Amino acid sequence: MLFHDLEFHTWWGLVLFIIFYGVGILHVLHALMHVRTSQGTIAWVISLLTVPFLALPLYWLLGRTRFTRNVDGRREKDQGLAKVAAAMHLRLRRFTVDIPEDDAFEKAAQMLGGLPFTRGNELELLIDGEVTFDRIFQTIRETQHYLCVNFFIVKHDRLGQQFQEALIERARAGVKVYFLFDEIGSHKLPRRYLRAMEEAGIECKSFGINRFWWSRLQINFRNHRKIVISDGTTAYLGGLNVGDEYLGRDQRFGKWRDTHLKIRGPAVEAVQAVFLEDWFWAANVVLDLPGETEAQPADQIAAIIPTGPADPADSWQLVVAEAANTSRQRLWIASPYFVPDEGVLTALQAAAIRGVDVRILIPERADHLLVWLSAFSYYEQAIPYGVKLFCYNRGFLHQKVMLIDQRLAAVGTANLDNRSFRLNFEITGFSTDRKFVAEVTNMLEQDFSHSVQAQVEDFTGKSFLFRAACRAARLLAPIQ
Repeated sequence: MLFHDLEFHTWWGLVLFIIFYGVGILHVLHALMHVRTSQGTIAWVISLLTVPFLALPLYWLLGRTRFTRNVDGRREKDQGLAKVAAAMHLRLRRFTVDIPEDDAFEKAAQMLGGLPFTRGNELELLIDGEVTFDRIFQTIRETQHYLCVNFFIVKHDRLGQQFQEALIERARAGVKVYFLFDEIGSHKLPRRYLRAMEEAGIECKSFGINRFWWSRLQINFRNHRKIVISDGTTAYLGGLNVGDEYLGRDQRFGKWRDTHLKIRGPAVEAVQAVFLEDWFWAANVVLDLPGETEAQPADQIAAIIPTGPADPADSWQLVVAEAANTSRQRLWIASPYFVPDEGVLTALQAAAIRGVDVRILIPERADHLLVWLSAFSYYEQAIPYGVKLFCYNRGFLHQKVMLIDQRLAAVGTANLDNRSFRLNFEITGFSTDRKFVAEVTNMLEQDFSHSVQAQVEDFTGKSFLFRAACRAARLLAPIQ
């Protein structure tokens, strides 16, 4: 009898073994056809062929490279959003700026983002959390008709409670409030936080894994955008989430260095169009919000560039690579993470070789260990080619800012890593306005003055174990 049971279990084990390897081979074919990088393809193929019982669940969760259910009204996949997008483009037509043929980067960015450069805007550069949230709370208090709010992280701490109370007060005053948050980024947000807002009449939706069973296979995609829109006339975007650490109250990080952007004018409509797409995914509803906007006396040129895994190509990766390819005097990028893929790294190397002042500003301390370790592994491939890496040492640097020559500056939510290149929904504001570019230049010069330039020896001079850890962390870059 015991022998019979052993044979039975052995037979079933053999069947399961064959099934797992058969399914693994089918997924190898899928990986060959759909994984976007050769490194990722090789890693998945080896894993699926050698340990399919472990690799298959991970591939279902992390192997997808396209967010298949996001509906992009700019590409007219949905009739309701298509009508909203068409109306928005029609209203913006009188503000649209014709880009000269020799402005290659602006033409590429506009094409990738699908939204135009417009004049008639007013841009305010907001440095750090105190100023940013003072402005945001002031705008919330002044809102009369509707508020659109989208954050990657919202915490139930002092700032989070203050933010909640501000939204509830407006909702009880008759303002329509739409609150969107990322399911993963805000995973610690308690249900009672949302319940209090819903009881006040706020519509709360999560961008994530809670709609259909198949969406649980897309948890590697995140809505990393931070957006506040008031009455269609004022918008905010940038690096700051809602939490005490963004005001420097967390002892682990100390001073928090971040940058946000306040926008008034036609570009607000573009920000609102991005929010409407995200809301449609989360709620399956096309919001009917007014979109009239007026030109501001400042008359600054700006464009809103949304990027994400629903795009046909790796839009943010292409934006950064094109910035490097078209820069002539300088390319300064501030990001909390420096984990470029091969395409971006090559473009940065080429720009530095031809004499462009390429500077990458990153934090000296870490908030995510693997990403911090990965950055060291790029020192040998960046610094000898003339790419200058600066480590900010006056707290934790979290801003996402780009400066191209003396002609264009950008503030947004996208980092210099694989997640922003391929997995996150991001939004960035670009401007060619000389006054704004000068303000960003002065801000970054101050940041560089509080930084130390990195040397190759900062990596090569470390212990073997540290260097091995950096190399190992870099292998995980596609899923960090």
